Amino acid sequence: MGDTESPKPRVRPLVRIGIFLMSHRVVFSFICCIAGVIALFLLPVLAKNTYISENALMPGSSTPMLSTHDVYDASKLVADIMGLNIESRNIGIEIPKILAQHITNLGAEVSHHKFHPQPKEFNPLHFFSSHGLEISKDNKSCSLPGINTVGIIRAPRGDGKEAIVLVTPYNAVQTDIGEALSLGVAFSVFSLLTRVTWLAKDIIWLAADSRYGEHDSVAAWLREYYSPSFNSLVKTSSELCAANNDLYVLKDSLNLGREVPASFRRAGTMAAALVIKVVNGNKETEDTISIYAEASNGQMPNLDLINVVNYLAVHREGLHVKVDKFWSLLDSKFLKIFGEVVELLGKLARSLNRQWRFGIPVVEYIEGSATLASSLYAQALGIPTGPHGAFRDYQIDATTLVISPKVSLHGNVKRSEFLLRSGRLVEGVIRSVNNLLEKFHQSFFLYLLTGPSKFVSVGVYMIAFALLIAPLPVVAASLYSEASKHESMQKAENPTSTSIFTAKPVMSFRSWKWLRAAKTVFVVHTWSIAVSLLPYFICEISNSTPTTSVLSWVFLSVFSLHFLYLVLGSPFSHSFAYGPHQQEWAVLKSMMVLATTIGLCLMSVVNFATAEIGALLMVPLCLMAHPLKIDLKTKSLKAFARITCNLILGFIGFPPAAFFLMKGISEGYTGINLGDFWNWIESLWIWSSATIGFQWNQYDLPESPTMLPIVWIPDETVAYDLLHVCSFASENSTYDQPLLCFTENTSWKDESDGKGRLPNF
Repeated sequence: MGDTESPKPRVRPLVRIGIFLMSHRVVFSFICCIAGVIALFLLPVLAKNTYISENALMPGSSTPMLSTHDVYDASKLVADIMGLNIESRNIGIEIPKILAQHITNLGAEVSHHKFHPQPKEFNPLHFFSSHGLEISKDNKSCSLPGINTVGIIRAPRGDGKEAIVLVTPYNAVQTDIGEALSLGVAFSVFSLLTRVTWLAKDIIWLAADSRYGEHDSVAAWLREYYSPSFNSLVKTSSELCAANNDLYVLKDSLNLGREVPASFRRAGTMAAALVIKVVNGNKETEDTISIYAEASNGQMPNLDLINVVNYLAVHREGLHVKVDKFWSLLDSKFLKIFGEVVELLGKLARSLNRQWRFGIPVVEYIEGSATLASSLYAQALGIPTGPHGAFRDYQIDATTLVISPKVSLHGNVKRSEFLLRSGRLVEGVIRSVNNLLEKFHQSFFLYLLTGPSKFVSVGVYMIAFALLIAPLPVVAASLYSEASKHESMQKAENPTSTSIFTAKPVMSFRSWKWLRAAKTVFVVHTWSIAVSLLPYFICEISNSTPTTSVLSWVFLSVFSLHFLYLVLGSPFSHSFAYGPHQQEWAVLKSMMVLATTIGLCLMSVVNFATAEIGALLMVPLCLMAHPLKIDLKTKSLKAFARITCNLILGFIGFPPAAFFLMKGISEGYTGINLGDFWNWIESLWIWSSATIGFQWNQYDLPESPTMLPIVWIPDETVAYDLLHVCSFASENSTYDQPLLCFTENTSWKDESDGKGRLPNF
């Protein structure tokens, strides 16, 4: 009886799919990239109408209680503020005195909060530090402190555990009519809330002194609210250098029925916050209200808060609600053509089936795309669009409402009408939030706005990102698999070929080939981390201009790369020792693509908008990355097209070039300064934007290497993206900038002038 052959193990369907995709990686990558871009452009079409998820909010279910009596008191406050003598020595404390007097007359609690401007210093660990660590008691400039006025209403039906915050920023030194009206709107609502019996949450009115910035004044008050300081016995430097401190003058000059307490007063946990601003000079045909919701690193308030504001503004007060948009995109011919195609497809779908509702009008698509682009850019930039950003740092839902009337507000009649409409809007929002029994949680926290009443949820916009990065792991696995197979075939064809390593009975180097490629990626990332810490030392240089700071960054970046090379050696020094050139390149690209995939996925958790924009630039670079010298030797149309695409994408993705390109398009190329880039980067440092940790560059390494985009550079860095470590070392090179080159069989000084300086080709 013959031996029965054992059946071959069946390959799992998931493995079969993976092998199929790896064998067709070019087609798969092309389809996914095109589908990802198309899905991104279809987001305005897939946007849904907003709706209120939390039934307890019940916006507009009650009759407004704000009366003309409250408006009269508010108009009197506005008149008192605008009647102040601007030339007065105590102009910075006059408005806090007036506000305290009016709040005290209402029977509410009032206190003053003194704060000093915080130094704008770069801290490499600022992104990972807590808010309590940001407090600085040093006031090197001996500047006068800002004075926030805080009024608190204790809820008659509450237990003091929750509060609603109303914020009105104003410049105490130079107050305009818009800031005075914003104080009037808040005071009219505050006056009403002192008399109502339905209030279940405490009300905090913060009149924030914005002489040092709107965000800084609100953030200083929040720091003291949640991280109180107990070292009041220790005098700060400002108290030692300024004997006539504003706060002490304020204590002596206030002549109220009862003394304003100097202690910091608190209420309950903040459920929500509204920032009210009034801007005079609207060119629209109706009163408008603009909603700003973006906070630091793409954080957004719960969508229900925006929905309540939009519902009450439109259906009760008849205001025109706007969200920010890129106005330049409204005239885009490409968006117009794409919108016409979408509209045509929608009509075709409805002709086949009336229930298929696909497609929107061209005008609506263009406006939705412009709003979506603005929302995506604001979230990716990571800088708050208003003082509400300070609340989101403490996980408090907040938004900024900028109200702009259609007529001038210098007349008393128009001013009273405006105060009544705006006050009733704020009253309705506060009453809806007052109905909540718990924090906002029903609606979305991750979304993109395409209009005041349209949004794209996380489940929809993640499709475009998933399609863009889907080819990366497939390409990485395919390249590594092909390199391993090619090496196995070569060993089978040449079994007698040996090297100095064959005499040792050690593990095959094939299994550890990825480790050498990982070393290359690690070396580049190590250098990027070193570069990320350089601005901390550059900022310590006294009397340095932005231009000199940029040049110092360039010099120190080159020096740090040279030092890293001397310590760790060239990551490509063993390329020919272990295998052919092509295999080393394939494994290196595989590790680079894998690192890019991990970086994009991690960034999508921190800030999706940054990851989406990064994927649009980095995925094509990763897929088309190829040694430049090999393409130059090939001299084919395919190689030339690949070189052209890589150079264009590398230029667009190079942060300094991208910054000056966008600045030139929007503002013109005249007056562009090298220091502008440093100022822009410095602003991202100040706000701890995650975008600064995602700057990357294209690296063309010679002979063995591939393009290495630096991804996921920790914290504040641009890595200064100035070093084109490239392989363009041909004799006919037309590059007129310094190029740093490594090869397998040459050292640093072999490519330089013998003194360690960069060669000029």
